[in-house]
Amino acid sequence: MSAAVDDPYVLKVRREISDVDSSLVALVNKRLKLVAQLKHYKEEHGIGFVDLAREEWMLQYLQRANTGPLSAEGLSELYHYVLDLTKSEVVKNLAT
Repeated sequence: MSAAVDDPYVLKVRREISDVDSSLVALVNKRLKLVAQLKHYKEEHGIGFVDLAREEWMLQYLQRANTGPLSAEGLSELYHYVLDLTKSEVVKNLAT
């Protein structure tokens, strides 16, 4: 079992996974900044923060663009999690 730690293929793929994970964190942070900017703008202009029609449209768009292996159900779960996390983080960051 411990041979996997020294296996060159395992190490290579783990490095690639780490790189992807770092990219995901950077993208989520970028998304958070953009959503915070949009929330601020909407508040200044009397526009509601949450747009359920836009969220549904975006999910349908992503489902059409998804080539897998992420399933439609998995994509929906991921998208709703990202939306919930983003809303929570933006509200939390504005409160501090």
